[in-house]
Amino acid sequence: MPKTKKLPVNYMDIVFMRNENRPWRQKGDGFVEVDMENTGFFNTVAQKFFHRPRISHIALDKYGTTLWLALDGKASVSDILKKMTEAFPAESDKMLNRVVQFLATLERTGFIKRS
Repeated sequence: MPKTKKLPVNYMDIVFMRNENRPWRQKGDGFVEVDMENTGFFNTVAQKFFHRPRISHIALDKYGTTLWLALDGKASVSDILKKMTEAFPAESDKMLNRVVQFLATLERTGFIKRS
């Protein structure tokens, strides 16, 4: 049976969802804060000897918060870009690059995954 070629995926059609293993909350000021557990040998040493926290609380800015809240497991990258451009019209010329870079960082670090 011949192998079928897998067609490339259009990045703008990808749907991302938040990683359910990353606790997060929307604080009283409306901004999102995501928890990240610091694991591994070097983090354990830093926690023991330098009193580093086991869990870091990562506060997102206005852009990160808006994007994070748009990650509902249904919205495509294109939908998220539209929401971000509507929320920050003065930044529309930079928004595509900002959204793609932020999503790539969130995916690489395990905060989000493709649904």
